[in-house]
Amino acid sequence: MASPAVEIEVESRVVRVSNPDRVYFPEIGATKLDLVEYYLAVGDGIVNALWERPCMLHRFPKGLDGDKVHQKRLPAGAPDWVETVQLFFPRWKRTADELCVTELASVIWAVQMSTVEFHPWNSRRGATEQPDEWRIDLDPGPASTYDDIRRVAHVAHEVLDELGAVGYPKTSGSKGLHVYVRIKPELDHKGVRRAALAFAREVERRAPQLVTTTWWKKDRDPAAVFVDYNQNARDHTIAAAYSVRGLPDARVSTPIRWDEIDDADPRDFTIRTVPARFAELGDLHHDIDDHVFDLAPLVAWADRDDLPDEGDEGGESAEGAE
Repeated sequence: MASPAVEIEVESRVVRVSNPDRVYFPEIGATKLDLVEYYLAVGDGIVNALWERPCMLHRFPKGLDGDKVHQKRLPAGAPDWVETVQLFFPRWKRTADELCVTELASVIWAVQMSTVEFHPWNSRRGATEQPDEWRIDLDPGPASTYDDIRRVAHVAHEVLDELGAVGYPKTSGSKGLHVYVRIKPELDHKGVRRAALAFAREVERRAPQLVTTTWWKKDRDPAAVFVDYNQNARDHTIAAAYSVRGLPDARVSTPIRWDEIDDADPRDFTIRTVPARFAELGDLHHDIDDHVFDLAPLVAWADRDDLPDEGDEGGESAEGAE
């Protein structure tokens, strides 16, 4: 039997949450209402991460024991105050109105609609084709360890420092690590992806035993960390800072300081632990907009190395527009 709905006050809005006692994460017994309360606790952080970005939703209508839905289009029945941005997808020759968060109530409404994960674009609705966020995704190979991720993160940090770029690291919420850099919204997605590849190649040159930029998985060293530059391609998204992940322990993609890299364990950051950390430290990405990097040095590296604008791996996400 479904539990009675509850009404949640979110700033000036009231969001009705149906079936609040439905268990979403059976391993830890966390419910839909627990998920709502988590996002309320990190409200400033999740809104900062999603602010005015097209956002794909990963929904679990029956909890983690049910099917996962990748949803670009805003779910039906949204209140008129939930904002969207319309995007065109050439592969399907159609458009989709995606969620565009401008207030915390929109996040909570999406959770009411069974959203667990929030996956925003690296551009904002005012200039969707010009990213303002460069994403460095350190993705472990099947035979690599999180210690390898840590070592590669230090190399990436070294290169960023030499470039004069301020990187903001976070756990992926799974097995990897992400670093975000705010950039001028001047290049298109292909241009940002090309610059990201130039950076990845430099990290690989400095740590050839640890890093690969080889695209095809079958050709990679399974013990190497893949610096996934293609996360900067159009319509490729990764979990936002403070987004919960659809894992049994309700892990969270959590901002960390550079001096925490060697000790922070992604398994320690869950919906049970991150609210207290957030209450103590606040949003570690709060000032990312104050440190804007010009990609020109990386474009020069890409020109030097004669890197292509787009390879076989480029293009839109394979996930549908439904």
